[in-house]
Amino acid sequence: MIEVARLSRFVRRTTRLASASALLALVCLQMAGGCSTPRQAERHFHQLRAQALRGTRATYCSTPRKADGRVDTDRLVAELTDLRANTFSFCIHVSSNDWDDFKLFLPKARAKGIRVWASIVPPSESPPRVKMFAEPFRLDYPRWAVEFAKLSFQETNLVAWSIDDFTHNLRFYTPAYVRDMLDQARQINPRLAFVPCCYLPAITPQFATNYCSLLDGVLFPYRHESAGSNLKDAGLVESEIRKIKAVTGPDFPVVLDIYASPHSRLGATTLEYVEEAMVAGRRAADGVMIYRHQDPERNADKYQLIKRLFGAWAADAGPR
Repeated sequence: MIEVARLSRFVRRTTRLASASALLALVCLQMAGGCSTPRQAERHFHQLRAQALRGTRATYCSTPRKADGRVDTDRLVAELTDLRANTFSFCIHVSSNDWDDFKLFLPKARAKGIRVWASIVPPSESPPRVKMFAEPFRLDYPRWAVEFAKLSFQETNLVAWSIDDFTHNLRFYTPAYVRDMLDQARQINPRLAFVPCCYLPAITPQFATNYCSLLDGVLFPYRHESAGSNLKDAGLVESEIRKIKAVTGPDFPVVLDIYASPHSRLGATTLEYVEEAMVAGRRAADGVMIYRHQDPERNADKYQLIKRLFGAWAADAGPR
């Protein structure tokens, strides 16, 4: 079968009158023996995007750094491989060099079979509230979407991108804005998933109506918010995921985000808490992501816990 990237290049070279993504979808479906209407093509790629999220075993942010502040990509890949992580979410916000280091990281991760998400910050985590923008495209989220889509054709392990604290910024990210942003990206690569960070109180029936048809899943940071926010009690992980699924639909991917590092308001977590949350997440969620990537020396206990559980899940061919 001809690779999707080759097909996309062919379509873009041979037509100026139709959407490259629509034609690409039709060609791919026809080659696979599937249906050939635009709606069926859209559903096909939506399923492919969701498939790239299921079974996620990931860490998130806190890349190891060299003395000059650049990301130590070789060390990061080695640690992810040691953890048996199959995914890493790379935060583009710490340094003005993060975009360049992200592009250096992708082929090294691909060589080890590691999928990658790109994570950027919303207006609420940008100047003037904090010192730095996500560089180089700052608050131009349609540009970010397009650049991620372009890059994901070259580096096929770039399977998703995310915006942190998405639901804290819904006045900015209106449904029309998100639809336009994603349409631009999907005209370039309809396989790239969008999985924003969404908190439990905001995932309402109205949110589902306005956004779920646009999104490919949610990254859900567990904070016990249905019964008083804290990072001490992991006992509501499964029930809160069930609440989300009841609103979004049972097949809508939910990737559980677990705080292994301290939260600015809710404080630190214990080893026991992280283990309980991970085990519950394996039962109820479509994937598990650890915030943040733990240093194997400074955070040895949590690093070894994550390694033990990810290793066991990898042996079972995924976290479900």
